[in-house]
Amino acid sequence: MSAILNQYAGLPVIAGSGVAGLIAALTLAPRPVLLLTGGSLGAHTSSALAQGGMAAAVGPDDSARLHAADTLAAGDGLCDADVVEGIVGIADRVVETLERFGVVFDRNRDGALCLGLEAAHSRHRILHAEGDGSGAAITRALVKAVLSTPSITVLEHVWVSELQTYDGAISGVVCTRNQDVVVIPTSQLLLATGGVGGLYEATTNPVGNFGHGIALAARAGGVLSDMEFVQFHPTALRTARRPLALVSEAVRGEGAVLVDDRGHPIMAGVHGADLAPRDIVARAVAAEIKRGGSVHLDARDALGSKFRQRFPTVNRLCLEAGIDPSRQLIPVMPAAHYHMGGIDVDRHGRSSVEGLWAAGEVTSTGLHGANRLASNSLLEAAVMGIRAAEDMGAVIPVCRPTPPIFSTRQLPATNIAPVRTIVSAHLGVLRDGRGLRTALSALLPLIDPSQSTAQPATVALLTAVSAIQRAETRGAHARTDFPQRAKQAQRQRMTLTDAVETARLLTSEPALRSA
Repeated sequence: MSAILNQYAGLPVIAGSGVAGLIAALTLAPRPVLLLTGGSLGAHTSSALAQGGMAAAVGPDDSARLHAADTLAAGDGLCDADVVEGIVGIADRVVETLERFGVVFDRNRDGALCLGLEAAHSRHRILHAEGDGSGAAITRALVKAVLSTPSITVLEHVWVSELQTYDGAISGVVCTRNQDVVVIPTSQLLLATGGVGGLYEATTNPVGNFGHGIALAARAGGVLSDMEFVQFHPTALRTARRPLALVSEAVRGEGAVLVDDRGHPIMAGVHGADLAPRDIVARAVAAEIKRGGSVHLDARDALGSKFRQRFPTVNRLCLEAGIDPSRQLIPVMPAAHYHMGGIDVDRHGRSSVEGLWAAGEVTSTGLHGANRLASNSLLEAAVMGIRAAEDMGAVIPVCRPTPPIFSTRQLPATNIAPVRTIVSAHLGVLRDGRGLRTALSALLPLIDPSQSTAQPATVALLTAVSAIQRAETRGAHARTDFPQRAKQAQRQRMTLTDAVETARLLTSEPALRSA
């Protein structure tokens, strides 16, 4: 059965219920808005899994200038300085906004905010809520606020399958709901659908998060940027669990040390040691594992019996795996954790497609550059969710024609598995040209819109093309055949058409013979 949901026609539509989507809906109030989510409200989101907290320069020894400097340094030459200053400069106000929406950040006995330290930060500036369960606590508070806001209509278990356009502008959203295909006419859509971690076998993200919003925007003609930059968290708990549990960077911030099979610190002699930027630590861990060794996090001396109180979530996850972190080494491995690339948006969250905004991990704003500074993601999600909503609120909705309902169809359920195998083998922590060409050859047949692999394969192809075109090692992108940084740092922007043409050229017989 198919239908056009005319009762929602003209409303701004938000797809996604992580921090970015929830705060955008709240910001639009009292203007009516429709919030779509693929599962239950706030569930199965990366926001809810975030342990590290939110970075904000609110300490007496800190400043937005210092926070910006740390962000630029971690971004390895590819951050947009104006974007960085604009986002970190209002972090204190965003904290106040979140508190108004019911978020309770951890405070010490005298009422001051508790501030933690994470890798590559020069100051203690990480705000937590309920210790290392920050993302879940923030998400729960925002979900509660959304459910108590009359102007927000929530439709759960709705999967957005296609964006409709008219003369290059958004005209509607095609969704699957209860086995039916429905169309919601709208000229204003905000994608807040999360990252790409589900494309990898080893990930800390919800396994269904494969870059869905990126695929939707790409198919609608949108510009994508910096797709090659996938950040791997160096300390995922090495178990059979999926997604992999995260051992927060804050554990190393408290003094825990990464060691090899012999107990030797693997980061000894490296600038920043265990609190070096994530790309450096992840490469060191990956290299040790590739050599046939294993890596553990040793928190026994640094935390010991205090581990349970300081990191209750990590402690519980370790105990579930049969590990007592107060007395035993914690086995860890790198896992896909955050995507710095995505839909190219401006400072208001506007994409290159008229009527399409985006916020959160699905975007590339220029804040993170080649390597995200720890805990800047929740800050960006909140800031950009607010900005996009404010921009949408200032735009007068228009009525654009939508294609006839008979042109819509329910596609087969998305099949990530074949794509996940390709991506995990060739687009991991360490990459090389031969593997990337192999990935392109395997992905091209999978992007046909009629196939169940189309959306994840589209995202993977965009990532592989960007990776092969960046013939250098920079930030989270490491090429073993190009281990040095290029002299000039340049961001990469492309459309799906660009990517497909490039992939076909690079996998043609003459190109393969010359490689």
